[in-house]
Amino acid sequence: MDLETVTMLAVVAAAAVVAPFVVDRLEAHVRIPSVVVEILLGILVGPAVLGLVHETPVIDALSDLGLAFLMFLAGYEIEFSRIRGGPLRSAAGSWLVSLVLGLAVGVYLAGPQAGLVVGLALTTTALGVILPIVRDGGATGTPFGDRVLAVGTVGEFGPILAIAFVLSGDRPAQTLVVLLAFATLAVYGAVLARKPRHPRLGRVVTATLGTSSQVAVRLCVLVVIGMFAFAQALGLDPVLGAFTAGILVHLFLSSSDPLETKVVESRLEGIGFGFLIPIFFVMSGVTLDVQALVADPAVLVTVPVFVVLFLVVRCLPTYLAHRRALGGTDALALGMMSATALPLVVVITTVGTTAGLLPAANAAALVLAAIASVLVFPVVAEQLRDRPGPRRSDGSTSQEARG
Repeated sequence: MDLETVTMLAVVAAAAVVAPFVVDRLEAHVRIPSVVVEILLGILVGPAVLGLVHETPVIDALSDLGLAFLMFLAGYEIEFSRIRGGPLRSAAGSWLVSLVLGLAVGVYLAGPQAGLVVGLALTTTALGVILPIVRDGGATGTPFGDRVLAVGTVGEFGPILAIAFVLSGDRPAQTLVVLLAFATLAVYGAVLARKPRHPRLGRVVTATLGTSSQVAVRLCVLVVIGMFAFAQALGLDPVLGAFTAGILVHLFLSSSDPLETKVVESRLEGIGFGFLIPIFFVMSGVTLDVQALVADPAVLVTVPVFVVLFLVVRCLPTYLAHRRALGGTDALALGMMSATALPLVVVITTVGTTAGLLPAANAAALVLAAIASVLVFPVVAEQLRDRPGPRRSDGSTSQEARG
């Protein structure tokens, strides 16, 4: 690497370090996810303001790995045993309604090609943002918490799957065949992941857990990068491969020793959240074309419009689908959380601009609207759940259901 690239990497790393301190400083006044600050710092150090960082092959490669780990850890968080049945059916049904609404609105606002990307971005849910809020509120394992997990899972997996068709152009049949082949191999991998380990593999994994070899971690990284590359080789969007890798690794580690699993999880999160993922989000801010957005007032006005559309497209169908099971207050809070969208909006707009489907100014407007959704919607959801709501079907209030 040349000196300029190393210097820019140091600036990106510094932005990643500063972000948590900014979050901590503001926490007494407002809760801001670190990812928001990372993107804003990326805008600050990027060409739009200070001009300290720009894209290079090395930094772009690290950013792509950050995207792979972001999707991998998103897939890893999914627990199908908690969401199957009613929660998953309601979440899937409401997301399909959101998809129809989103695509219709997107095509109307932005035209046939860009509208597909816009519509897809409107259907996403930031599972990684809302899950910590649910945990901190003590709702994990409750009916509300399980439905948050279900809605977030579908709100991540559905758009990732739909990306393949959006980018398939005029060959959706071929894409469907490739997806079926990919799904078949993924299911086969899931079956293998659930099988007992070979004794030699188990012995080597356990023996190297505390050494420099770290076989378990290396295997997981291999699965992430391998599935990322495999999906791309098949002509699918690589985020689908990374997301699937997270599901496979979760299945593999869930059949291991709990203590060993916890150690491997912490090290994978260290690689992802401690190193690669912040690079992706800071570089997302660096590459965000804020200047094009500011230069076009007509596009700038779409930022608050997109914020409202997140509610119309995502919150409303979720509220209607879960109102009977949760009661009005909790269902509305769930809807607000389902409309919280940022990481996948960044991913989808990046894919859309790279493919030439979405203008840079529209991508910037969508990302800024998603930042606003992260700042506002979870706070509103928490406030809704902090006051008594309508009676649930089991006779308890929303507060009583939380215990």
